[in-house]
Amino acid sequence: MKYEEVAKDVFFVQGSAVNWVLLRDGSGLTLIDGGYPGDVDAVEASIRAIGHQPQDVRAVLLTHAHVDHMGAVNPFHSRYGIPTYVDPAEVGHAHREYLDQLAPVKLAANLWRPRVLPWAVGIIRNGALQDVKAPHVQAFPSEGALDLPGQPVPVPTHGHTAGHTAYYVPSAGAVITGDALVTGHKIVSAVGPQLIPPLFQHGDPTDLLTALKPLVDLDADVLLPGHGGLHRGPIREAVAAVHI
Repeated sequence: MKYEEVAKDVFFVQGSAVNWVLLRDGSGLTLIDGGYPGDVDAVEASIRAIGHQPQDVRAVLLTHAHVDHMGAVNPFHSRYGIPTYVDPAEVGHAHREYLDQLAPVKLAANLWRPRVLPWAVGIIRNGALQDVKAPHVQAFPSEGALDLPGQPVPVPTHGHTAGHTAYYVPSAGAVITGDALVTGHKIVSAVGPQLIPPLFQHGDPTDLLTALKPLVDLDADVLLPGHGGLHRGPIREAVAAVHI
């Protein structure tokens, strides 16, 4: 786990295979995404590394309800009573009323591809096959900027999942893009703004490009993806660089 304060009170944390973000406002924190189930200790360590305790987290926000972003959700709720919020369209997914992610059979069929097998072994060891059903997850309590540390603004980027959401932090000019817009992944060599690799895409890739349109008009130049490294530069240019 490594972390960096990329803008005032905005911390970008890179885990072994996925990222999360901490927003700070005084004594309170907002956690955006929560890694794999095996990353819970690393999530807590990242909070302590910036001088806080897990109890300082006011809420967890999910970009989407895939297992690699939900690892801390249930432990933080059971240990500390911390709520988790998602886009209304993603609530059913978080409750596991349905599952909208890479199926094990599809993964098995792609293990022959370069880089996939070592990545798969690593994420399985990190809890990728665990059940992360989270009945307590609920829809955002309000529209517009959320009354949480950092005042994050949900930005619908529906495509990777039905309720995928990015989060804009106007005060920092930062956008947390989850898997809608990444800058790399363990199974690809390309670096820079891009769509999540095809193995993880569902439906028509053009729909994933369309999902990025709400990001174009944001006044932001710090891109914090769910996979890959920090990217600096106007978000509109990052989106323009993406192709199928």
